[in-house]
Amino acid sequence: MNVQIQTSGTFDNKSDPDWWRGAVIYQVYPRSFRDSNGDGIGDLAGITERLPYIASLGVDALWISPFFASPMKDFGYDVSNYRDVDPMFGTLGDFDRLLTNAHESGLRVMIDLVLSHTSDQHLWFAESRKNASNPKSDWYVWADPKPDGTPPNNWLSVFGGSAWHWESRRQQYYLHNFLTTQPDLNLHSTDVQNELLDITRFWLDRGVDGFRLDTINFYMHDEALRDNPPLSPDLRNAIIAPQVNPYNHQDHLYDKNHPDNLAFLRRLRAVMEPYGAAAVGEVGDARRGLEIMAQYTTGDDLMHMCYAFELLANDCPTAEDVLSIMTRLDNVASDSWPCWAFSNHDTVRHATRWDLPLGGLKTMATLMMCWRGSACIYQGEELGLTEADVAFEDLKDPYGIEFWPGFKGRDGCRTPMVWEIRDEFAGFGTTKPWLPVSPAQIEKAVDRQEEDPEAILHHYRHAIAFRRNHPTLKTGKQVGMAVTDGVLSFTRVGSGKEIFCAFNLANETNPVELPEGEWIPLGAELGAVSELSGKRLALGPWQLVIAAKP
Repeated sequence: MNVQIQTSGTFDNKSDPDWWRGAVIYQVYPRSFRDSNGDGIGDLAGITERLPYIASLGVDALWISPFFASPMKDFGYDVSNYRDVDPMFGTLGDFDRLLTNAHESGLRVMIDLVLSHTSDQHLWFAESRKNASNPKSDWYVWADPKPDGTPPNNWLSVFGGSAWHWESRRQQYYLHNFLTTQPDLNLHSTDVQNELLDITRFWLDRGVDGFRLDTINFYMHDEALRDNPPLSPDLRNAIIAPQVNPYNHQDHLYDKNHPDNLAFLRRLRAVMEPYGAAAVGEVGDARRGLEIMAQYTTGDDLMHMCYAFELLANDCPTAEDVLSIMTRLDNVASDSWPCWAFSNHDTVRHATRWDLPLGGLKTMATLMMCWRGSACIYQGEELGLTEADVAFEDLKDPYGIEFWPGFKGRDGCRTPMVWEIRDEFAGFGTTKPWLPVSPAQIEKAVDRQEEDPEAILHHYRHAIAFRRNHPTLKTGKQVGMAVTDGVLSFTRVGSGKEIFCAFNLANETNPVELPEGEWIPLGAELGAVSELSGKRLALGPWQLVIAAKP
């Protein structure tokens, strides 16, 4: 592959503590990125091999999904040892080499910390489940049954069924917001908090630059164990499996989003601060995501940034949708810092969800690089990959197996990265991979797109470089957002510059009017209007205009 590294060098997070503002973060799902040893599973050494490609995108940081020791019931999101690498991914030495090479390539590294729950194979849980008097008896959420033996309340698991599982040794139920093999930690315990903060220091001392915090709003629960109230059908708008999962029938007031979580997040931020590290939290809430994101990122003592699920929805956001989302965010906390994502390892790829033409995908990528906030790109998104069709007999995701056929699970967005079109396994490895390679995705392999100047891969590079070359787009204010005839427009102001952006998010031609004053067109390499004649322009379907004041 003809890959040119566009950024290299070293950096000091302590002297640049705001490096994360406006950063573009590339998410790698390690099982599916690159298999270096021929066992069919991606690994850390495989990521290291492909660092030149990641660096060539011009991104600022790399987010690696969990690689810790784990029985892999939820593919790494069930941790059995936070301080070690699972052998299928390599060793701590492999991680150190990845980290060193990434830094030499100009890439910061963020790792995925799962602090809300562990695996049931973790030594902590092995001790906690023995009885109610051992030193770790309160490290997990235990509760007595009701008099009739049923669970203590009506809380439901995201993965289906009750959120409570019976443990005969303690004669109690334990809470699991996800799989029964993922017992929830009790973060109301100071001892648990202290241990999790020590784990955070372990990785910071190793040199990581930050964290993606899984299910950040699930850390604490209502200690009174009050029932969640029902949610009316017209308010059920969950992103994943909305029609088949009874989890969406409740208003989740008490099993997550606990106000005491803020105190722990302040402690976590205080641990990261001396290192210049940053965190992005995943806010899993279909109804209050923006409000929680704003709450968790307001000020300078909580989280640096969070992302919610509004842009991970099934329907492509219209201009009006974007305006509504940004307005809501500004109304609840104008100084909070969002991180936006269109796709990730938990959702159907947006090229499929939104069913956009190539021009539409390019325009949405450019829009993400122009509006306020940081951005996450999921591996293969830059290739325009659509969701892979995985047969039931090939499914690995317990979520999909549980709710098939109404919901096919998350395997379709987790299939192997496609590197080489002429290779049997698309350059992922030398043997049959853990999930099948998608024939439709192979047609969009990296080596083919490298040779096509019109490929979406090059568009992503141009859009990321455009953002990097205009600091106003990274950290400037966002003012004057409006929608007229399907065109979304706003102005970014900062670094002594003003940049006007307008995007026609529709399949028909629509007009746009430039603000008063003189403007110089920008972004011709992104498909933006290259000549400004008069104040009123006609934008074709998915066309855009970007202009700067001289």
